[in-house]
Amino acid sequence: MRMTPAVILFGVLALLGSIALVMVYWPYAQQDTTPSEIFRARNAEEAAGRHIYLQNGCVYCHSQAIRPFDWDLGSERIAQAGDYVADEPIQLGSQRTGVDLSQEGGEHPDDWHHAHFINPRYTRPSSVMPPFEWLGTERIRALTRYVQSLGFLQADRRMERQDYWKQESITAYEAGPDANVRWLVEHVPEGWHRVPNPYPTTAAGLQRGQRIYQYFCIGCHGPVGDGMGPAQPWIYPPPLNFTILKGRAISGGILYHQIMNGITGTAMPYFKRDLESQKIWEVGDYVAYYFINQSDANQEPKGIDAAWEP
Repeated sequence: MRMTPAVILFGVLALLGSIALVMVYWPYAQQDTTPSEIFRARNAEEAAGRHIYLQNGCVYCHSQAIRPFDWDLGSERIAQAGDYVADEPIQLGSQRTGVDLSQEGGEHPDDWHHAHFINPRYTRPSSVMPPFEWLGTERIRALTRYVQSLGFLQADRRMERQDYWKQESITAYEAGPDANVRWLVEHVPEGWHRVPNPYPTTAAGLQRGQRIYQYFCIGCHGPVGDGMGPAQPWIYPPPLNFTILKGRAISGGILYHQIMNGITGTAMPYFKRDLESQKIWEVGDYVAYYFINQSDANQEPKGIDAAWEP
């Protein structure tokens, strides 16, 4: 056979056709289109939000697929093909510059997302995500509805929890500072009330606490802890003003528990996946020392001092 232009063209086309058959059409024919146990159809507003998500290239930074070796990201569920049967095109993503969003629905209340889309630095001061205030209120609302649907039926259950506690938190806030503080403290298990901060207050510890505060907290609670950070106009009930805790029995354990687990229904997220134990204690001591003017650091009852303590 002579290598004529026609033969070369036929060979190239045959090779490309074989690749397309093996890599595209055969997998497409074999795909499982059975919906997963969490799947549900999206409503019109969620679908509109997904369109905005696609238009703005959010998938370039955010993934929506937890793989078996991604457990460090904290998801409770490995992604399945049946999760994506209604998605065209499928937005799996792989860059992971931002967080994985496969189960994002219900992780935060709606107002947290609104503030986050206005300017991500309001809720995550170290974020590299660009602001989307230019989208306007209606499109931000639709985009929020899409994000809150991620996780489908599991996200719906988380949203029910958020909505219930949102109303409870608003009722407590509108009843006044005393009632609000009482509500916040009553929902911390009793055992934590009696746990002091186990580490002594030191200049180095306060510096570390300040850095953590600036890295995670300042956007909502503000530089002086009065709850007047830049996110405040978009959040209700507003971020806690730490100064109203002065003179109240707020142990290091109470602060630790609420920083670790967050306060569902409010814009206060959990940090148990972001911060190690020492960092939670130190940012709690920073808040107690500078904003509440009281610290029970290194007081009784305490156990054996840690090896690194001064």
